[in-house]
Amino acid sequence: MKTKYFIVTVLLVWAGVKVQAQEQLKLSLSDVIELASQQSLDAFRNKNMFRASYWEYRYFKADRLPSLSLDATPLDFNRYRNREYNFQTNEEEYVQREYLNSDFGLSLNQNVALTGGRLFLRSELGMVKNLSGDKKNSYQSTPISIGYQQNLNGYNELKWKAKIEPLKYEKAKKVFIESREELAMKATQNFFSLVAAEINLSIAENNKASADTLYTIGKGRFQVGTVTQDELLNLQLRQLQADQSLNSARMELSRAQTRLNSFLGLEKEVEISCIIPKEIPELEVKAGVAIAKALENSPEIMDQQQRLLAEDQRVDEAKSETGLNTSIYALYGLDQSSAKLEDVYTDPDQRQRFQLGVNIPIVDWGRRKGRYQMAEYNREVVRATVNQARIDFEQDVVQTVMEFNLQSDQVRNASLADTVAQQGFEVAFQRFLIGKLDVINLNQARNDLETARRDYVTALSAYWRYYYSVRRLTLFDFAEDMPLTEQYEQILEN
Repeated sequence: MKTKYFIVTVLLVWAGVKVQAQEQLKLSLSDVIELASQQSLDAFRNKNMFRASYWEYRYFKADRLPSLSLDATPLDFNRYRNREYNFQTNEEEYVQREYLNSDFGLSLNQNVALTGGRLFLRSELGMVKNLSGDKKNSYQSTPISIGYQQNLNGYNELKWKAKIEPLKYEKAKKVFIESREELAMKATQNFFSLVAAEINLSIAENNKASADTLYTIGKGRFQVGTVTQDELLNLQLRQLQADQSLNSARMELSRAQTRLNSFLGLEKEVEISCIIPKEIPELEVKAGVAIAKALENSPEIMDQQQRLLAEDQRVDEAKSETGLNTSIYALYGLDQSSAKLEDVYTDPDQRQRFQLGVNIPIVDWGRRKGRYQMAEYNREVVRATVNQARIDFEQDVVQTVMEFNLQSDQVRNASLADTVAQQGFEVAFQRFLIGKLDVINLNQARNDLETARRDYVTALSAYWRYYYSVRRLTLFDFAEDMPLTEQYEQILEN
């Protein structure tokens, strides 16, 4: 992996030097994919989405650990008028009061995943200073108190999070790998779009040169009567069409170049020349193996599992609300108050509290039962949907694998057809030069040559598109016989 990143870094540096010197780059398909994985907008978005998922998982893990917090009100000044009863005059009157309060509290909380309750420790210290009347101070402390809070309705949210959150994070890892394969597919599409544009431009330039040559020869032969006027006009028409095709090919090349530059995050002045891959892996994928790898690795399968767990959670939550809902709150501690700060920790008294809460549905017109039934039926719908999605996914894997296995023969046949068409056109052109072939047959040979060349590029593009499609569906490298992985630690550090 380090070697891979080193190569990419060297490639980027080399690219920068080439851009400054010549504004030209010669890139293979693998070069384009590596550049896209490092500096494209898609790669940037994929990495940051994975990082967000990681911190969501970290939040879940932190929620299961003890948390220590300090809450304080260092200064609370309050001047107000309060209605009070005057026992001397037997009348109520408004009296101005002034107080200065300070409160400090230190809390240690721990969620209990096994039961879904919360255990807590707390220490408190407070002061009240009377700024009017006798101007006395009063201190109060709770050196330590321990408590526990728990719902007894049977629903444990922490238990469900413990099932769902790790699965979500594992899915996020697989989604990131899948996104890299999707990025490779997009890079392949843009790469071969530029290749096709380059091929079309090359064909257009050759056609233009051939049309000019043939028209010049045709005019000479027309003078001696070996070429008819119809044939000469046909040659002139081919020359004009060649001019139009050349202009169109140049515009299409410019558009394909701009799209690839934008995708790779390169400046628009950079000119990329594509190195067409001549070799393809000798690879045949078995459908059964592909399905097994897809079911094992695909984030779509994990997403289906997550959906089923989420529905089970909703049913469990709705079920917990249909019957008797109870909760407990228990606390035991020590506290003391005094006019002197040094005395608030001397001989503290006991502080106790126990609370039992009960919620009994008497008449709710079937609301709670209705919510539970809705959750049940929704779960059944999701189960059926997930089962159908699983079937469709497996069929998609089989179909993609079958189509991929056909592509290698398609590439070889297209390559052979391209070679044969090239040889056929050269023979036809030489025969035309010596007057043994008419214009119609020569044009047919040229059309065969152009078609064969385009078909070869199309076959290559299809092969690599299906190659990365199989990898995306299975997250498995069949060429190396190993699962696709990533250095997640490096992604999170960068």
